[in-house]
Amino acid sequence: MTIPFEPTIFGTKINVHLILEYLAFFTAFRYYISLRKLTTDQISNRNRLSIILGAIVGAFLGSRLIGFLENPMITFNSNNIVQLLNTKSIMGGLFGGLIGVETSKKIINERHSSGDLFTFPIIVGIIIGRIGCFLSGIKEFTYGNETGFITGIDLGDGLSRHPTSLYEIIFLILLFILLKKITFYTNKESGLLFKIFMISYFGFRFMIEFLKPNIFYVLGLSSIQLLCVTCWIYYIPTFKKIMKNAY
Repeated sequence: MTIPFEPTIFGTKINVHLILEYLAFFTAFRYYISLRKLTTDQISNRNRLSIILGAIVGAFLGSRLIGFLENPMITFNSNNIVQLLNTKSIMGGLFGGLIGVETSKKIINERHSSGDLFTFPIIVGIIIGRIGCFLSGIKEFTYGNETGFITGIDLGDGLSRHPTSLYEIIFLILLFILLKKITFYTNKESGLLFKIFMISYFGFRFMIEFLKPNIFYVLGLSSIQLLCVTCWIYYIPTFKKIMKNAY
């Protein structure tokens, strides 16, 4: 198999990344539905629907905004504008979805935490999506810098590069296993599981961005890394609580 992986079926070139992206959304949603059936949800169906809608709107706006900020100096013409509108960032989607959920909960006056049920479906969805990113090689802006390290892979341009999508998949699998093991403890505080996921994932992404050919702006950080810092600031109360309980 060569990368980018673009199989041709009946004379038509298949966009594997797009197929896996849709599969990621479908699988994550079905996984969420099955988890909710097995869980006593403290949030009513009506409020849960409002929260999901808030998450969708927030994720859509956030993913596009951060996707644009990754290419802020792009020349504006018809082709580039269409490309920008199709640019998405999972990091922007996650943080935008978080803001959308919190905004929805304030509007409907819902006080219960809602993130725990989304945690494992989100992880599974990202893993499937990252498989598509890896198979797209250098056609998807998730590849790494050149490297002479043993993990280097030719992603389609003849250069040995960090397969950052594979690094992320491995990290997410390990995070999934870890979160499953500590679920007994996180269940004592509603919402803690999701917060630990966000802190962990954004921490990983902050570090992995140094292995990518990013444009580094303020303080030598990329737009994704600045978003990671914003997320950490948002979760400072959770950081303090975790450290207090650890001691």
